[in-house]
Amino acid sequence: MTGPDYSYENAARVAGAYIIAGVDEVGRGPLAGPVTAAAVVLDPARIPEGLNDSKKLSGVKRALLYDLIAAVAEVSIAHASVEEIDDLNILRASHLAMERAVAGLARTPDMALIDGNMIPRGLTIPARTIIKGDALSVSISAASIMAKICRDCVMRDLAQHYPGYGWETNAGYPSKSHKEALQNLGVTPHHRRSFKPVHNILYQDK
Repeated sequence: MTGPDYSYENAARVAGAYIIAGVDEVGRGPLAGPVTAAAVVLDPARIPEGLNDSKKLSGVKRALLYDLIAAVAEVSIAHASVEEIDDLNILRASHLAMERAVAGLARTPDMALIDGNMIPRGLTIPARTIIKGDALSVSISAASIMAKICRDCVMRDLAQHYPGYGWETNAGYPSKSHKEALQNLGVTPHHRRSFKPVHNILYQDK
């Protein structure tokens, strides 16, 4: 199989679901910035060509698909903050972002297709998990693209205010240059204090 298709959505439709949302998050691994989730309800008659796991797409292709999805689908994007990540833990915070994204849709879905192997516990609608869903379900692929582009945009914006960490290119992930900047420039309010490299710098002098 070359890429994601609509088979999971079709199965949900056969089971009686009419509004089906694909849900995915991005930003579990970074040392800085929020975790971002998207919920996308595609129109089966207008599915953009070329949808795939956002990690498998070039930046140009992602940006193109972002505009196409925004034009033809119902989209909701939500975040969980650095404070929430540190208070709750990254898994729970990423689920909170997913719950917020679903809640933000104009229509309540009959079914959510969730990337991964856990249904967020605060979700109040029927849901199904799909491991590697962003490579299997077009709705989840679309959500992965929307979440990635939006989070990258947030990190580029933060990079303007906190230069030197390379967030405009590393999106807060622990690249070599980002870790060096942490050592040299210190910890910003947007760094996740519960993440080991950040925690170690904060407490290395204690």
